[in-house]
Amino acid sequence: MNTHSEIDAVLSLHTWAVVGLGNNPERAAFGVAKLLQEKGHRIIPVYPRAETVHGEVGYKTLSEVPHAIDVVDCFVNSERVGEVVDEAIAIGAKAIWLQLDVIDAAAIARAEAAGLIAIMDRCPAIEYAKVR
Repeated sequence: MNTHSEIDAVLSLHTWAVVGLGNNPERAAFGVAKLLQEKGHRIIPVYPRAETVHGEVGYKTLSEVPHAIDVVDCFVNSERVGEVVDEAIAIGAKAIWLQLDVIDAAAIARAEAAGLIAIMDRCPAIEYAKVR
C-alpha cells in the first residue's frame, strides 16, 4: 500500500506525537519512541495520564499539544484509530502513521483527502532497519 518514497518522506519529518505512549517499557510504543529519538526526531507522548516519557512532557490529547506536530504515530487499536486520525487532521499534522495491525481504510482515506501522507500497518523501527 505505501511506497518507499512515502515512508521515507514521513521518516524525514521531525516532530512525532506518539499516541498511546506511556511509561510502560513492555509496550511497543515505548521502544519505538526511543528509537525515533535516537534517529533525531522529537517525540511528544499523548496518553490519558499525560506522562513524561523519555524526557518529553506528555499530553492527554493531540489538541492540548502547544506546538506543531508533523506526524501522528498511532499505537491505539483499529476501533479507536479513526478518532485519532480525525484529531490529526484537525490539528494540521502533515502525516499519520498507523502501527502494525492498526487497520482503518476509511480513516486513511479521510487523511489522504485532507492532504496528509498516510502510512498503515507499518512500524517506523522496522522501516529504519531496511536498506533502501
